[in-house]
Amino acid sequence: MNEALKAYLETRRTIAANLMCGPRPDKATVQKILSLAKRVPDHGKLAPWRFIVISAEARQRISVQLAEIALEKEPEMTDERRIQEASRLTRAPLVIAVVGTAGEHPKIPEWEQVMSAGAVCLNLFMAANAYGFAANWLTEWYSFDRQALDILGVDAHERIAGIIYIGKPTVPPSERPRPDADALTSWVE
Repeated sequence: MNEALKAYLETRRTIAANLMCGPRPDKATVQKILSLAKRVPDHGKLAPWRFIVISAEARQRISVQLAEIALEKEPEMTDERRIQEASRLTRAPLVIAVVGTAGEHPKIPEWEQVMSAGAVCLNLFMAANAYGFAANWLTEWYSFDRQALDILGVDAHERIAGIIYIGKPTVPPSERPRPDADALTSWVE
C-alpha cells in the first residue's frame, strides 16, 4: 500500500487543541507548511484565501479581548467558561486563521472559491501532520462575530474558513466512528 495513503489518509485523526503542547513549528517550518497548504484547486488562480499566523504573544492578548466580547454578550457566564474564553487561542502553541476572500467574479462561481478555501484548511492540517505536528481545524463563535473578526483583522467581505491549531500531541489520537461510505454513495451507470 502507498505509504502516503496509510500515513495521511487512513489514519488521519484530530487531536483536541487543548491536548497540544510545544514546541511550535519554527518560522521556516510554518512557511513550508503554508507553501504546501496553498497547493489546492483554484479555478482562475484567484487565491481566494489568505493566512493570519497568530504569534505567541498575540494569542494571549487576543484571547483576553475575545473573553471580553464573550462576557459582554453573556454577562452571567460561569467562572469555568470565563477561563475557557480567556485561553481560547492559547490552547495550542500555534494558531493560523485561514480567511476566505471569495467574491463575485465573471467566470468563477463564488462557491468554487469557498471550496478552495476549505481545501486550503485541509492541506494546512495535513501539511502540519506531515511535519510531525498535530492539528485541529475549528470554527468557533469568534469566527462569526464581527467584533472578534475586527480584532483578528478580517475585513467585512471576508470569512473565516478555519482556525487551525497546531502543536505536539500530549496524548495519542483516538479513533471515532466514521460514516458508512456505501450509505452516502450512489452510482450512476
